[in-house]
Amino acid sequence: MKRMKLGAFVAVMIGVIVALTVAFTQSAQSMINRPDPKNGAPIAKTWPIAKSGQALVAAGTKEAVAAGIAIINKGGTAMDAAVAVQATLSLTEPQSSGIGGGAFMLYYDAKSKKTTVYYGRETAPMSAGPERFLKDDKSVMTYAEAVTGGRATGVPGAMHMLERGHNDHGKLSWKHLFDEPIRLARDGYFISNRTARFLQSTRYPQSASADLKAHFSDGQGGLKKAGDFHTNPEMAKTLGLMANNGMRVFREGPLAEAIVTRVNEAPYPGGMTIDDLKSYRVKTSEPVCVIYRVVYSVCSALPPSGGVSVLHALKIVERYPVNSWGPKDVRSWQVMLEAERRMYADRDQYMADPDFVPVPVQGLLAEDYIAARASEISLDAAMPAPKFGIPKGAPLLGKDKTNEGHGTTHFVVVDKEGNAVSMTTTVESIFGSGRMVGGFFLNNQLTDFSWSPMNGEARAANAAAGGKRPRSAMSPLMVFDQKGRLIAMIGSPGGQSILSYNLKTLVAMLDVNMGVQEAIDLSHIIARGNSIRVEAGRMDKAIIEGLKDKGYKLDEVAGEESGLNGVKRLKNGSFEGGTDPRREGIVAVTP
Repeated sequence: MKRMKLGAFVAVMIGVIVALTVAFTQSAQSMINRPDPKNGAPIAKTWPIAKSGQALVAAGTKEAVAAGIAIINKGGTAMDAAVAVQATLSLTEPQSSGIGGGAFMLYYDAKSKKTTVYYGRETAPMSAGPERFLKDDKSVMTYAEAVTGGRATGVPGAMHMLERGHNDHGKLSWKHLFDEPIRLARDGYFISNRTARFLQSTRYPQSASADLKAHFSDGQGGLKKAGDFHTNPEMAKTLGLMANNGMRVFREGPLAEAIVTRVNEAPYPGGMTIDDLKSYRVKTSEPVCVIYRVVYSVCSALPPSGGVSVLHALKIVERYPVNSWGPKDVRSWQVMLEAERRMYADRDQYMADPDFVPVPVQGLLAEDYIAARASEISLDAAMPAPKFGIPKGAPLLGKDKTNEGHGTTHFVVVDKEGNAVSMTTTVESIFGSGRMVGGFFLNNQLTDFSWSPMNGEARAANAAAGGKRPRSAMSPLMVFDQKGRLIAMIGSPGGQSILSYNLKTLVAMLDVNMGVQEAIDLSHIIARGNSIRVEAGRMDKAIIEGLKDKGYKLDEVAGEESGLNGVKRLKNGSFEGGTDPRREGIVAVTP
């Protein structure tokens, strides 16, 4: 047989891989491969519905959804599927999350009707102090210096969290949860439009990363584009190590040593040690919940997540009849933006790792405090930006100066027994720190600490410290009815805007009775201090003009960078899925 020329061989192999990928994808019945529309473009209003005995997965890429569906079809639980989804997203959405990052997750056990929160947030090395992002001359680092420096990386926690969750709620062998992502890493996949957009951009500090350039090189002096074929043999090896040995490979051995070495390279070495990796512990808790409109229990994670902040704003909204006014009434949007302003003001002042700082969770959610904050709102005209309030138990703290990134994703899973996962996961800003080990990006999550830690004598709640977890806006949510049944899940990426994205979608589903897809599609409004950003590409012009007439100064943008994924229970007990048209999300159900 004559030797096949390299180009022909590659073409044949790509054809084989495409065929295998199509065959695999077809096993996820009713999967819809959404195009990549521009913000504001019209989209389909219906998605697959999971009937009794069927499972549903909604995530940021079709490969991740297919991997999750495949695990469930093998008899896996929602937790089993979550492991496969996250491992696959590390490959196909590396700008947003990965095995080198952190996460928050809610797990609902349908049999016991019990919900558990898993905390996989990164922790700072023990050498970290409050001046972590100050230079030798005490000036604050530039954004580019901070997010790509070694000091930005925390001890990764996402996969430790999933291992703990799998020990509690998994059914299949841990080893076999990685079969599909290992295959993808080894045999290859195609670069998505969204990943390519970030690779081709030069606006991010990570764009200059030597690791990123080498990994995504097109062999012609540039970086790969949308539709280009990509393999990641180093990631295949790493995932194989994790599959065979569990997460101890992140605590000791060659991979752990490589992480420490890369973090401690210039510029701004991070001071991470093997002991830091060995000492990482996953935390769990019951969720924090509020009763909304009497009939709903809305639940999320405790600090340092953003869950309490979303619940805080939701309770302010409850004080007004937006369920009667609806989305066509300017008053509904005014209440939303004023609730958000108070949410952000209180959140920026108080939210941090409760193991290090007293966080007044009960005070922020207390009915008298909610009533006081809601009573400050006047619907007659625009109001000045509010200051933070002083709930019961509030500590004396300095002013926060945290600069949050946007490299995050969210996914949801409902398995055939009704068990469910709502998980928000991240490497922080785009492609994390831009530094790679074992085929994956290391997070730059510690830039979620306050960059300037002091305000006079008082320290910011979110100042860095050894072993501390940085504050987060990530806020995976679940909603239950009066019988304790799961009726909705939602979550989003988007940095600090996550809180607004989640709030709007909750209000649309619960107050206006929108379906999950319609609620996700609805325009966003993000109000923090004097900044009020409206998604003009989706918002009714009459609402925009009405807010302007009241005296609000609006920043009108064509679209937002949300990536909501969620489900909502229908009256017949089925679950409908929804995914954000602003990204590349996919929903699929099993046969």
